[in-house]
Amino acid sequence: MDVSQYLDIFIDETNGHIQALNDNIMILEKEPENKDVINEIFRAAHSLKGMAGTMGFKKMQRLTHDMENVFQEIRNDNIKVNSNLIDILFSCLDAIEEYLETVKATSDEGDNGNEALIQQLNDYLNGGATAAPAEEAVETKAAPAKEEAASDGLSHMEVDDVTYSKIKEAQESGLHIYEFTVHIQKDCLLKAARAFLVFKAVEDFGEILAYNPSSQDIEDEKFDLDFSLVVASSQELQPIVDAIKAVSEIEGVDAKESSHEEFMQEEEPEAAPETKQEETKTECKPAEAPKAAKATKKSAKSAKANNNKPVTARTVRVDIEKLDALMNQVSELIIAKNSLVSLSDSEQNGEGNNQSFHDQIEYLERITTNLHESVMKVRMVPIESVVNKFPRMIRDLSRKLNKPMELYMSGEETELDRTVVDQIGDPLQHLLRNSADHGIESPEERKKAGKPETGSIILNAFQEGNNVIIEVKDDGAGIDTEKVKEKAIERGLVTPEQAEILTQKEIIDFLFMPSFSMAKKITDISGRGVGLDVVKSNIEALGGDVTVKSVKGTGTTFIVRLPLTLAIIQALMVEVRDEKYAIALGSIQNIENIPVSDIKYVQAEEVIHLRGMVIPLIRLDQMLDSAPSEEEPDNLTVVIVRKGDNYAGLVVDDLIGQQEIVIKSLGKCIDNNKIINGATILGDGEVALIIDVNAIF
Repeated sequence: MDVSQYLDIFIDETNGHIQALNDNIMILEKEPENKDVINEIFRAAHSLKGMAGTMGFKKMQRLTHDMENVFQEIRNDNIKVNSNLIDILFSCLDAIEEYLETVKATSDEGDNGNEALIQQLNDYLNGGATAAPAEEAVETKAAPAKEEAASDGLSHMEVDDVTYSKIKEAQESGLHIYEFTVHIQKDCLLKAARAFLVFKAVEDFGEILAYNPSSQDIEDEKFDLDFSLVVASSQELQPIVDAIKAVSEIEGVDAKESSHEEFMQEEEPEAAPETKQEETKTECKPAEAPKAAKATKKSAKSAKANNNKPVTARTVRVDIEKLDALMNQVSELIIAKNSLVSLSDSEQNGEGNNQSFHDQIEYLERITTNLHESVMKVRMVPIESVVNKFPRMIRDLSRKLNKPMELYMSGEETELDRTVVDQIGDPLQHLLRNSADHGIESPEERKKAGKPETGSIILNAFQEGNNVIIEVKDDGAGIDTEKVKEKAIERGLVTPEQAEILTQKEIIDFLFMPSFSMAKKITDISGRGVGLDVVKSNIEALGGDVTVKSVKGTGTTFIVRLPLTLAIIQALMVEVRDEKYAIALGSIQNIENIPVSDIKYVQAEEVIHLRGMVIPLIRLDQMLDSAPSEEEPDNLTVVIVRKGDNYAGLVVDDLIGQQEIVIKSLGKCIDNNKIINGATILGDGEVALIIDVNAIF
């Protein structure tokens, strides 16, 4: 059976299941005993397995099948949920997403079998909660811990930074730290089985923080006759030793109580500059590259070879009520059409009624307006589909940066045009990563400042007129404008004298410049100076803008303003030197008739004083390089426009009126203009250019 016709449906459904799994695993991490959540995860994994099998994606099917097996055991209370399992499950989701990205690019799942990840799941099934996260297991395998033969027969284990932090945290919370080296009898046939029985016995007394060799090596019996454990427990040492000795075919146990200081690694001598530079090149990944890009790059050759690759993101889920409303409007349109046909027949028979004709035209106008609104509502989708992935991202960043933080979201139901929603994900991701990395302080710094150790990041979305506002707010350190000024002076952007007279907004605007970064070192999270630059360019490309409010020591708020739709807008038609122009109605604050005598000058620039505000005047004829007027009128028609907290007055010759316009692109040949962002065709066939208000400020 040819299932390629169902590929778009599979992609859409898989995205939904992946998001459901992400959401529920986040809940499971906080509520490990929640049976409803466990059942939801099981069902989602089961559905993914069935869908992958139907489409012939065997590798994805195998991975989801093993996830299903783990949750079956959790449902049966045979194994418990802990942080290691959560890490493995998130790694599984990342792998499924990579499969999906490869499917999108090539219609095939690729060659990655994710064997290490599957092994980790099986470790959980065989050994309970002792399996290490896949990422840690790989690291252990690549760089096995060195062992030093102690005089008492105990093999001391070296640990990585993450494990050391766990050991230190456990000891500071009042737990004992024990080291064990377990010796298996020489004639033992199933060494791995004995090791996992030891793990199970120890887990009744506490948590295993580290072990050597890795669980995979133990499973494969790639060890001699002994293995080592580091355990955090509130119990005394001897009962744990007795429990280990109670396992059959265990020859003996060496044990002692340790402290976290014993696991501190000695600093290695500093490498030569060339070596350090080479390591940086190797280890530093592109700052904001999503994981999915890897899969796409791997499958580039396949994508070229496959001419029938599917076009994704072409479907929209629509509420049935919106379709009913749309159907009703179409029905009304048919009635109006029939009425006009009837009037036309009457006209031909000499029975025409001019008033009836005009009434029908007005009726048709109302219907088409309502029909447009209904169609636009069908195109609108909640931003929930974009923001739902961010809690997982913040959770991962919190662990990576060692900064406790929480993401609070509201307004996920706010709707935007599908084309806008598809493109707003990356800018929001950059802003959230910026808040996590640069905004939120370390726990120590927050404690000194009298703040809770857990930082807060708030993402709020709401509709305001014809725009949607998305706020990204943190309670971090805020923007240090003095340091930004110093960086700007260092890069030669301004002189020290110029820097002294800059406003806070002008200083903050430096952060949006290409390659401008305040990071002291480049990491895989930030430091390359491309984050906020990308945010600004992408948002302005959507016809929106981004502003910043920051108070040092209190926090920073990024405010993103976006148009509801990119296709059809309400606009004010104006005339400048006999040419017609359109200004988006959502940007217009009001229209004023200003006497020329009221114009003032500030630093040789024209301004007007209006209701307590000083508003700069912008003469559109000069900006558009139109021919100057032969004589200055006594009064100017000024359209007051707004971008965030900034206002400007656009001087026009005449007002034509409000009109619904369809935005058309100007094409690549003239896309470098700075004030025009499109055109529209009027009812008489004339072309009118659309003024880009964002470019004026």
